[in-house]
Amino acid sequence: MLILVAACVLAAAAWVYLLAGHGGFWRTDVRLPGPPGSPGPQPWPSVVAVVPARDEAAILPETLPTLLAQQYPGAFSVMLVDDASTDGTAAAAAAVSTRAAAVSTRAAAGSAPAVSTRAAAGSTGAAAGSAPAGVPLRVVSGSPPPVGWAGKVWAMAQGVAAAGGCDYLLFTDADIALEPGVVADLVRAAAADDRALVSQMALLRCETGWERWIVPAFVYFFAQLYPFRRVGRPRARTAAAAGGCMLVRREMLAAAGGLERIAGARIDDVALARLLKRGPVRARCWLGFTTSVHSRRPYPGLGGLWDMVARSAYTQLRYSPALLAGTVAGLCWLYLLPPVATLGGLAAAAAGGHPAGPAVWWCAGAGLAGWALMTLSYLPVLRLYRLSPLRAPCLPVVALLYTAMTVDSARRHRMGRGGEWKGRAAQGASR
Repeated sequence: MLILVAACVLAAAAWVYLLAGHGGFWRTDVRLPGPPGSPGPQPWPSVVAVVPARDEAAILPETLPTLLAQQYPGAFSVMLVDDASTDGTAAAAAAVSTRAAAVSTRAAAGSAPAVSTRAAAGSTGAAAGSAPAGVPLRVVSGSPPPVGWAGKVWAMAQGVAAAGGCDYLLFTDADIALEPGVVADLVRAAAADDRALVSQMALLRCETGWERWIVPAFVYFFAQLYPFRRVGRPRARTAAAAGGCMLVRREMLAAAGGLERIAGARIDDVALARLLKRGPVRARCWLGFTTSVHSRRPYPGLGGLWDMVARSAYTQLRYSPALLAGTVAGLCWLYLLPPVATLGGLAAAAAGGHPAGPAVWWCAGAGLAGWALMTLSYLPVLRLYRLSPLRAPCLPVVALLYTAMTVDSARRHRMGRGGEWKGRAAQGASR
């Protein structure tokens, strides 16, 4: 019984540390530095968005227009890499581009009289309210990945090669929708503090019942693993990024050795951040939350969400059975023991006659403290996703699901299906 009491007390102490000393991982107020709309660099650097797309014809009409409608003061273009799609992804992208160009032309024609009036009045600057010119889109037909390359990283590399000599690269995904000023805000933040990488965690879709249970926890666990504040501290070793929105200075990426250095990475965003922050260039990086970048990929059932987590969980553990066992034990101790000790201790005390006496109350009290702190730490993420705070005490149940997903990830790896994505399984065991 004393061992159980000690485990409960240590779990509660661990939650005290996590809230007070783990980089404030649970807080969601790590937002892009600098007020939106503040003066940017002069002149504005050139940016090319690189979008790897594999069988994304269904979602591109919803997301690609938001990229083509960016209100960026400098040179901006989009490079979409069709990664061996079989559903007409390239044709869908071209159709979106044609529609966007037509809309831009009509808008420009509609604003022409106002521009002429201002010019006649002696205006020397560009009209702030005039419609922006259409953003150029180029579709690159990707080739199969060479041996040793992960499919997405190879698609990204082909996009970088096609982008040419731009100042910044914006790596984003086909399911990502951006509000009009996102690119300008990213560049402003990168230039203001000499950052080689500025990344924002997209708001994942959270509409179905399963999405509301699984998605906020996904963001919560990611932030616990990589506290965002530590990512932004140059002297901290923590390095991470969110793959849906990563602005990277091209010359710094080249100086670090390019994407070839992370060719086999299955978790490409974290690998890229580590390359830039820990590699030869020792670059400044930043990662934060936002409500201006959204993932539109739907996960209507548990199966799709399960695959999302299981695809890379064992990769995160470096394919190590020892780390897997330690992770499972740690999740059970940190997330499951507090509520079990609370309910079990209270039930035993209510039944009366238990020989352990005070130990039962110690278990219940320490368990309740740990459970309460855990619940408190989950509230900001639920608020970010506009979900009821009444979901917070259920985090242990969601953690149990994530534990099962992690174990299943290891099982898939042993069966040769590790990292499988849209019919393409991972080759080898690289992070």
